[in-house]
Amino acid sequence: MQRKSVIFVADSLDNAHKFQRVLSGLDVDVAAGSSLQFKKLLAQHPHYDLVIYEARGDALANVAQAEQMLVEDGSAAMLVIVEEGQLGEFRLPVQVKADFVVHGAGAEECAARIRQLLWPGNEVSATDYLTVENMTINLATYQVKVGGEPLDFTYLEYALLAFLVTHPGRTYSRDALLRRVWGFDYYGGSRTVDVHVRRVRAKLGPDLAQHLETVRGVGYLWSA
Repeated sequence: MQRKSVIFVADSLDNAHKFQRVLSGLDVDVAAGSSLQFKKLLAQHPHYDLVIYEARGDALANVAQAEQMLVEDGSAAMLVIVEEGQLGEFRLPVQVKADFVVHGAGAEECAARIRQLLWPGNEVSATDYLTVENMTINLATYQVKVGGEPLDFTYLEYALLAFLVTHPGRTYSRDALLRRVWGFDYYGGSRTVDVHVRRVRAKLGPDLAQHLETVRGVGYLWSA
C-alpha cells in the first residue's frame, strides 16, 4: 500500500497518546499539533491525505471551518473525534470524504476507520501486525517501527526478523534459516545468517535485541 500523510489535531493528551500508538502501527507520516496550530500544519504539510480532528467541547463548532479548509486544499479525507454527548448536534462533513469516532473508542476501531479512509477496499487486517514491547511489524508492508520510528531494514533483514518473531520460542539452525528465509536457491555460506543477525540486533537496539537469542552450537531463536 502507498504510504500516506496524516495531520493530527487535538488538544487533549488522552487522544494524543492513543492516536500516537495507533498511527505508529500504520504506514503513515504524521504531523501533530493543537487546534491553534491547525492552519500552520496545513501550510507546512500541503500534501496530506487525512486530517484527524478532535472536535470536543467548543471545537465542535470549528468542524465546518476545518472542512472548508480541506475543500480548498484538495481531496484529503477527515476523521472527526467527537464526544458521545455531542452526537445529537454533530454533523458529519459532506464536502470531503469523512468519518467519525466517539471519544474513548478503542484503538482497533480508530485504526480500522483510518485505514478505510486512507486505503478504501485495501484495509490491512489486524492480523497483519505484530507487536513486541514498543516494536511493531507490519507483515503487509514489510515495515518495522520501534517507538513509532521506522527502521531501515533490508528485505532479508526484515524477512529474518519477521520469520523468527512469527515462530517464537523455537530454535532454528543456520541452515534451516537459509532454507526458510533465503530460499533453496541460495548457495552462499551459512555464516551470512550471523552477519544478518548482528545487523538486525544493532538496528533493534539493546532492549529488543535481547529477544533474538543465540543458542550455542545450534542457531537462533526469538524469545517472547
